[in-house]
Amino acid sequence: MLNHRTAALDGAFRALADPTRRVIIERLSGGGASVSDLAERLPMSLAGVHQHLQVLAASGLMTWEKRGRVRWCRLEARRLREVEEWVLARRLAWERRLDALAAHVEHAERTAGKHRERAKRRP
Repeated sequence: MLNHRTAALDGAFRALADPTRRVIIERLSGGGASVSDLAERLPMSLAGVHQHLQVLAASGLMTWEKRGRVRWCRLEARRLREVEEWVLARRLAWERRLDALAAHVEHAERTAGKHRERAKRRP
């Protein structure tokens, strides 16, 4: 059974899979912005940008609030940290496996070298 954290990560990865949403995340990493500010830098309609923002908000990567007549967006660092921690854990696991493989290969090469040396010395 999937737990809440897994579902949250799935949503974050789905949101980050889109290049437009990654551009928005990069823009928001520099600080909050209005929907209009975000939209003017993207090659799509305001409605299209709004749909991307809804996906980001639903994934927990971004929050937004209405200030007067302006909708203000800001990055939700907590969810990004969760994604980063998940990726880092996988990376560390693979690094350990690759280090173990490298040690095995080095050992095998040393062993093979010793066997070749012995074979050369035999009459």
